[in-house]
This record gives sequence, C-alpha cells and structure tokens, in this order.
Amino acid sequence: MYKARYYKADGKKGLARALPEELFDGVVNDAVLHRAVKAFLSNQRQGTASAKTRGEVSGGTRKPFKQKGTGRARQGTTRAAHMDGGGRAFPPVPHKWTQKVPRKVKALARRSAFNSRAQDENVVLVDAFDFDEPKTGKLRDYLGSIEAGGKVLILTEGVKENIYLSSRNLANVRVMPFGDESAYDILWAGTVVIEREAVDHLTDTAEVEGSEEIGR
Repeated sequence: MYKARYYKADGKKGLARALPEELFDGVVNDAVLHRAVKAFLSNQRQGTASAKTRGEVSGGTRKPFKQKGTGRARQGTTRAAHMDGGGRAFPPVPHKWTQKVPRKVKALARRSAFNSRAQDENVVLVDAFDFDEPKTGKLRDYLGSIEAGGKVLILTEGVKENIYLSSRNLANVRVMPFGDESAYDILWAGTVVIEREAVDHLTDTAEVEGSEEIGR
C-alpha cells in the first residue's frame, strides 16, 4: 500500500496517509501508458496543414522559354515544384489524426500513471482549498510551503473556480477536478496534489459498491 505526504490547510505537515488501493494498486503498465499518451497527443493535432500540388497551382502548361539556345536547362512548365510559384512535391493534406482508446485501457493508463507518481513519492494529499477569491500569490505560497516544486497538477473535489483562476498565471501549475485528469496530465506533472476529500469520496464509493455486491 502506498502512502502520501499530508498537509493541513495552513501548510503544516501531518501524518502520512494511505492511498486507496482502488486507484493505487501498484500496477504500472508501460505499454498501456505509451498507447494512451500517444493517442492523447495525436488527438491534439488539428490536421489542417495543406499545400498545393503542381496540378492545383495557377499557371499555364506552356514552356517558360524555348528548348534550345538560352544556355539554361530545359523546362516544360512553370508549375513544377522547383520553379518559383510552382506546386509542392508531396504536400501535406488535411486529415484527421484521431486515435481511439478503449475505456478500460484509459482507466488502466490513468491508474498506472498514478502508481508511477506514488512510487516516486510525488503524490501529496492536502485539506480542501478554501479561497474566497482568486489569489495567485496565495496559491504559489501554499505550494511552496508543501514543497511542491516544478510542474504541479492540483486535483480538487469538484469544480473550484477560484483555485482554477488562481493558477492561470502560474505556468507550471494545472488545476482540474479529480476524475477529469488523463494519464498524460498526471505524467506531465512532477508532483500531483490531491484534495483529501476527493480520495475519501473514492474510498466511500468503493465501500458502498462492495456492500451492494454482498447484498446481492
């Protein structure tokens, strides 16, 4: 069972807390991680790059100058790729880069990413953020107090707009609700900060589902 550092709302360190085995099961599947990250990056591509071939550019098919007597190499058309204003050889064509990943594979990749960070002790649990208004400096100081350096992913219990707005001017900080993160988001961050309530809710849900199965 993995454990994570725990910090209170004032930034003071508490006792390390166990991470739920429902998510942190110790399995890191590198092949699945590679597939999920590759698909995620491919799906970010717009696929709108385009250029014209020699058959699509404007210009006539007549010879630009006579065959002999000019001292230049013979040319057959102004639309050839090596001519100024000519078409491009092997141009990019607009197309989709979309890659689909099965739901269960995505879930395994997400768990593998969490386990990878937990193995390196880069998962931190904190008390719920309570910002009355967006304060970038307050969020930056808090992350410094819990020793969360480098790229930081903050996972909140539900949508917390003030935390999100506080992070927008911090280049290496991302904020999103717990459960919306992908394997790429987790691997992007050097430190994953999770609100304790989100993890507790995950454990409670697993207990309820387990009791329902026993009742059946």
